[in-house]
Amino acid sequence: MNLSSLSVLPMALLLVHACHCRGSDVHPLVIIPGSGGNQLEARLSKEYKPSSLLCSPVGRKRRDYWFRLWFDPPSVLVPPLTRCFAERMTLYYHRDIDDYRNAPGVETRVPHFGSTEGLLYLDPNLKHITEYMAKLVNFLEQIGYENGHNLFGAPYDFRYGLAAPGHPSEVGSKYLKDLQQLIEMASLSNGGKPVILLSHSLGGLFALQLLARATPAWRAKHIAHLITLSAPWGGTVQEMLTFASGYTLGIPLVDPLSVRDEQRSSESNLWLLPSPELFGSKPLVVTPSKSYSAKDMPQFLTAIGFEVGVYPYTTRLVPLVTTLPDPEVNVTCMVGCGVDTPERLVYGRGGFDEQPVMEYGDGDGTVNMVSLLWMESCMGAKVVKLPGISHTTILKDDVALKEIVKEIQSINSAVLSAAV
Repeated sequence: MNLSSLSVLPMALLLVHACHCRGSDVHPLVIIPGSGGNQLEARLSKEYKPSSLLCSPVGRKRRDYWFRLWFDPPSVLVPPLTRCFAERMTLYYHRDIDDYRNAPGVETRVPHFGSTEGLLYLDPNLKHITEYMAKLVNFLEQIGYENGHNLFGAPYDFRYGLAAPGHPSEVGSKYLKDLQQLIEMASLSNGGKPVILLSHSLGGLFALQLLARATPAWRAKHIAHLITLSAPWGGTVQEMLTFASGYTLGIPLVDPLSVRDEQRSSESNLWLLPSPELFGSKPLVVTPSKSYSAKDMPQFLTAIGFEVGVYPYTTRLVPLVTTLPDPEVNVTCMVGCGVDTPERLVYGRGGFDEQPVMEYGDGDGTVNMVSLLWMESCMGAKVVKLPGISHTTILKDDVALKEIVKEIQSINSAVLSAAV
């Protein structure tokens, strides 16, 4: 079985910038994207068994040839090809090793680790419809940041997550090690200045786990501040929609049921289910016969026909979402608010194969406000609320971007003044 792999930025590539003086008045910045926020490549081996002739590797997707798996618009948007895309993206939990792996014959890798290149557009050939962080990076460049000098990207295989202590998580744990090394090299190549971490969505959960698992000495030496954008600290109700009925992320023409099994297989999606500690016993999914709260998640997973997810959820993921670990660094949470966000899913007699009626509450359109504010309520983290800003427009809206830049400039001024 092939493992997802990361191409780690060589130390020499970073150290070559050590003598540069440009941007010397800012702290190096490492960006951690959200789920689906970077490119993902794959290649197929002889072990790959396509479900149909249409999915057989030909042309640029022939065996032993790396191709873009995410985001590849034809594979995602053309219904006959969506099935091929889904089976190549699917992960499998193996009880014998207590860990996740790719589908047999599918090897994946993350391009451009250490650079922001893979975060700008999910498909560089279709910039207009696949822009992710291009505008944010442009704003950062205007205040003295330069890719590869004092600005770095930390993309990852976002299908994988992390597990509670005592459980293996080979791909996720390797990413944390690579991220730690990148932070160390970014600091070293910028005169030893500590790093500002800037994360979006799921990236905030990885950043939090990295900091919580590091030593106090390492954090004090290498981290200046953590800024999170739209972090789903306690998961989202919308994730229950993903598991129950599939979710197309607003992409037209795609049948949500055609990608539901693949989405259920994602380890990180299990991580994003609503925290039983935070959401409690409040009914989140309502059917004619039964209601399910965050505390009923095993019963919910069974009811939707995903019994295989119960064991990894209860053993590997629940400890991660029961309480938030203390990162022991200064944290600023920047969140959208005032946007209708799914708060309860009401299903009719058609069952989970049909889309539910949504009941909405406050949040950023994706993450519920109670989840966005969990870091503030339990640890007193600074929160900057951005009215009318959604989960994704926080990366593109001029008002939001100016607030992000303002926060970074404030951190730079405060940290550098204290060092003088």
